[in-house]
Amino acid sequence: MATSLRQPDLRGGAARGTAAGQPGADAARGAAADQADRLTGIALMTGSALSNQLGAATAALAFPVLGPAGVVAVRQWVAGAVLVSTVRPRFASFTRSQWRPVLALAVIFATMNLSLYTAIDRIGLGLAVTLEFLGPLSVALLASRRVLDLGCALVAGCAVVVLARPQPTTDYAGICLALLAACCWAGYILVNRRLGTVMPGSQGPAAAASLSAILYIPVGIWVLASHPVTTVALGRAATAGILCSAVPMVADLLALRRVAARFFGVFMSVNPVFAALIGLVVLGQSLQAADWLAIAAIVTANAVSVSAGGRVTSRRRAAVPAGRSAAHLTHRQ
Repeated sequence: MATSLRQPDLRGGAARGTAAGQPGADAARGAAADQADRLTGIALMTGSALSNQLGAATAALAFPVLGPAGVVAVRQWVAGAVLVSTVRPRFASFTRSQWRPVLALAVIFATMNLSLYTAIDRIGLGLAVTLEFLGPLSVALLASRRVLDLGCALVAGCAVVVLARPQPTTDYAGICLALLAACCWAGYILVNRRLGTVMPGSQGPAAAASLSAILYIPVGIWVLASHPVTTVALGRAATAGILCSAVPMVADLLALRRVAARFFGVFMSVNPVFAALIGLVVLGQSLQAADWLAIAAIVTANAVSVSAGGRVTSRRRAAVPAGRSAAHLTHRQ
């Protein structure tokens, strides 16, 4: 009798122990899954940044044959074909209010890529990408009234002065072209925000990329007719289109499912560093110590501004998908 009374107690205690331990095991598995997702997201973002900058370096290798304009033409054709075939924008259903930002975005794409690639040809990959990065940073800083962002703006401004300091080899035309690309990136952010309110998903950017590709048809014909085109140069330009558009687009979308938009924005700050390193390794473009410090200053200013801005946004979260909230941080078309 005594034994039969003790056995249920033991089984009940074991059951209670199992029930008590179950939430802890679930939490451990959840934490492990979150950690795995975060590491996968970091790997995807790293791959996206490397692909984008390696694509720009690959494009630069084709400059001697096709020139920046010819490379941009081929790049835009490839990017437009990829996006149209994957997104399939419904042009016939666009309204007038939708066409206006789409056309504006197409002109921005065409101008931004040509000015950036011409700047890369003149001042190198690292400096051109760093100066272009001032575009999204300026939009973020101008929209803020925080003292922290004022400090970030001053740091970035001082860094630009260092990068543009007078030297025997200073190419002011290249610097101005990189700053024009920065202005285009800022315009891309503002227009894309407007486009997001009148058109769902990626329809707008895909339509704009295809129109930008059409704009470059006359340029491409002129380049192909006036330059001794080689298969290698065409292959490099086409590869740049894939590495700078298709690969980063897919990687970014997958990454944004695994990491917060704020973390994605902070991680974007590594692009100028990758550009400088790839420019050094692939293109043999060396930088002075002051240039490296200026690049580090701009990267830090952007990371601090985006990180602090994300904390403010998280406290007053709007019902916006993560991919949408971070879409302005990158341009791939």
